[in-house]
Amino acid sequence: MSNTTKQSDLTHAPSALALLPLGIFLSLFIGVGSYLTMQGVDFAFYQLPAPVAALPAVIVALLLSKEKLNKAIEQFLRGVGHGDIIAMCMIYLLAGAFASVAKATGGVDATVNLGLSMLPASMILPGIFVISAFIATAMGTSMGTIAAVAPVALGIAQAAGMDIALTAGVVLSGAMFGDNLSIISDTTIAATRSQGCQMKDKFRENIRIALPAAITAIVIFMFSSTPTEVPAATDIEWLKVLPYVTILVLAVSGVNVFVVLSIGILLAGGVGLFASADYSLAAYGKDIYAGFGNMQEIFLLSMLIGGISELMRQQGGLAYLTSLISRIIRVFSKDHTEGQNLRASELGIAGLVSLTNCCTANNTVAIIVSGGVAKELAAENGVTPRRAASLLDIFSCVVQGLLPYGAQALLLGSVFGLSPLAVVSHSYYCFFLAFAAIVAVFVKHPARKLVSA
Repeated sequence: MSNTTKQSDLTHAPSALALLPLGIFLSLFIGVGSYLTMQGVDFAFYQLPAPVAALPAVIVALLLSKEKLNKAIEQFLRGVGHGDIIAMCMIYLLAGAFASVAKATGGVDATVNLGLSMLPASMILPGIFVISAFIATAMGTSMGTIAAVAPVALGIAQAAGMDIALTAGVVLSGAMFGDNLSIISDTTIAATRSQGCQMKDKFRENIRIALPAAITAIVIFMFSSTPTEVPAATDIEWLKVLPYVTILVLAVSGVNVFVVLSIGILLAGGVGLFASADYSLAAYGKDIYAGFGNMQEIFLLSMLIGGISELMRQQGGLAYLTSLISRIIRVFSKDHTEGQNLRASELGIAGLVSLTNCCTANNTVAIIVSGGVAKELAAENGVTPRRAASLLDIFSCVVQGLLPYGAQALLLGSVFGLSPLAVVSHSYYCFFLAFAAIVAVFVKHPARKLVSA
């Protein structure tokens, strides 16, 4: 939502009933997932596509509107076509295209191999963490990272006689580190767009919290590395690593994300055409389109949630939720000091996105659903947009990395032949990140000043 939207939200009379569409969406998504889980279905929470679960919520939101149907539909479409939503969706498409082309041209395998060739025997687990973190940061997807790294990590663990469950937890930890920090990840995109801040500012705010947690995790992994031998790596293909290094440097340098992703797509495709005689322009085009297709679900869901959010806003739902959380904040800030209100607001944002993530088992969905309310809380209590975006992303990734019914844990459990619970119990980085973020809320920082939103 824009800054102008923020002010207009307050003009609508608070209404708990206006939140019913959101409740229907979450109930449907959770209900079907829970039922299928009890039936033993794999990836149970992903059998009902989230956009389909959102359709009944759209219908109810339209029926609840006090406006005429045509007017209500106009409001819904205004939310679907909001500038932030459209920009978010375009970035999704470009990110999907880059990930698809880079994988098809061997960039992922080359990057994994580069890391393996640089690992000393005592640094296998920290090395796997760093490889996963680097790839996830460059690709912007934890699932893509896990799919690429997990088979290799399993082979290393088996060959070196290491703890399989711990190795799976290391991969998950690195993937969530990169997903949280990547400037092109869907969580970063959703968090920054919903809070109205620059990606580079959110990254700088985020890294202060994530880096200590990562260093602590690396130390733990270092002392847990007890290999008997290190599998041999093949020759390093530096050319295929180039696209990843390039977009990482450009992104951290603050270059516009559209430019970063476009350059990444061109470089990855160029490397494939130059280095492989079997890779053609036709294959390049198909890979780009396949990447678009991979983003279809989150693309559609973003638009539908945008429309539902606009209807809930018009009907006073967001005003009610903001009022409710504000009352809770006042309970925990009885003397109403500026510092306590600030901390309570930050904890409220963290709790809101965490609970939503537990319900949806999808960190991006959690950010999209709670982003509007988080922006209201931040504006009312002086939390900077970059701080709010950072907290949204951090706590959504923490919860996602600890959910045994999340896609990441389910995929790793499948690859490693473990229960998802065994995987998440070794996701040490997520535990440390949660602790570091909570500590950061209570530590006064120069950047946390009251500012106009």
